[in-house]
Amino acid sequence: MALGKIKADTLEHSTAGSLDTSYVVNGSAKVWERHNASHSLESSFNVSSITDNGTGDTTVTYTNALSAATQVIGGSAGNNDSNECLIVSNSRAASTTTTHRYVVGDSGGTYRDRAVNATLVHGDLA
Repeated sequence: MALGKIKADTLEHSTAGSLDTSYVVNGSAKVWERHNASHSLESSFNVSSITDNGTGDTTVTYTNALSAATQVIGGSAGNNDSNECLIVSNSRAASTTTTHRYVVGDSGGTYRDRAVNATLVHGDLA
């Protein structure tokens, strides 16, 4: 089976206008994942695995590497039965081109496992 290519500089919608494809390529998350308190992946993109490093401490491993370890990482965590807001942080030293590590903690700084945990990564694929 032959593989083809679609090359376009602009995407155009019949009523909603047009968009330069660089926004699609550069503005899309290259990695994202959502997992539960048992560290079972519920949904993901470009994630080969997650590792439970201890209470509230997770490493995400990518299927396809990024070009640099200077990616931008966002995240959230919480329980299904409360409006509790938790702090999600990562260490640049813990990020590589194929992984990122983050912790979830409460306002007192205690690490917590939560029912819903999610991260996304923006950067360039290698």
